[in-house]
Amino acid sequence: MHRRLTTAMAASTLALITVVGTAAAADAAPADRSQVLASWTQTTASSYNSWAAARANQSTWSAYAFDWTTDYCSSSPDNPFGFPFQKSCARHDFGYRNYKAAGAFSANKTRLDSAFYEDLKRVCAAYTSGTKAACNSTAWTYYQAVKAFG
Repeated sequence: MHRRLTTAMAASTLALITVVGTAAAADAAPADRSQVLASWTQTTASSYNSWAAARANQSTWSAYAFDWTTDYCSSSPDNPFGFPFQKSCARHDFGYRNYKAAGAFSANKTRLDSAFYEDLKRVCAAYTSGTKAACNSTAWTYYQAVKAFG
């Protein structure tokens, strides 16, 4: 009986250590906040898709204290001429807000604006011929505006 009790207590202790260790690792996760932020603000489609998945499940990332707020395309139309730019604008806001909060905005602005432009061009890629050209022209205008005034 004593041996079973000792074995059970050892197993319980090991389980507790595992749970506490996992909780400590989860608490330590925000140390990689800058790497996560950087990974979600690159020019690639995979970066955009990772950000979009995280945005859809923000509670998973609550320990990182990211600012998910957005005014979308600010004073410009979110969907100019019917082109759905709103989500691209939301990711751009995410990058701007979080890099400003981290005190690293000026070092990252050019990349954030480039990522925005790439996101807009991916929206335009869904169109053909004249509609695609109009979309790309509108994307270029939005990019130039954030580059100059963002």
